[in-house]
Amino acid sequence: MDATAEFGDRILLHYRLSGLNGKEIDNNFDGEPLPLRLGEGELEPKLEQCLVGLSPKRRYVFNLPPEEAFGTSDPARILDVPLEDFPANMPVEPNSLIAFTLPDGNTAGGVVLEKLEDHARVDFNHPLSDCPVVFEVEITEILRD
Repeated sequence: MDATAEFGDRILLHYRLSGLNGKEIDNNFDGEPLPLRLGEGELEPKLEQCLVGLSPKRRYVFNLPPEEAFGTSDPARILDVPLEDFPANMPVEPNSLIAFTLPDGNTAGGVVLEKLEDHARVDFNHPLSDCPVVFEVEITEILRD
């Protein structure tokens, strides 16, 4: 029986992520495989779940609706952020991606939707929320510790 990838395994992975229209979002098939440990959050959890049970050296394609990929957007994640909370050297313009350092030391990314007089409306939903995607993967190797 061939080995399959399981949570806790370190793997080397080639992947391609695209929209249903074929527009490529990310691709590393032409480069070195990405090393990651399944279950440690290095990859979007719903995409990571697709890898469990896969055999190495075979290409798989998953057509994922939004709720099985990056989720659906949540209106509660669109927040008004005071302009004074933005770094002084950072231009606050619509459609710019901004990374904020949270009080716990983690970072959160958001897209500026609009800039108003004293605040900006920022969408903290994943940029690919509401998007169906095609996730093509090939595990090149399972590196068992």
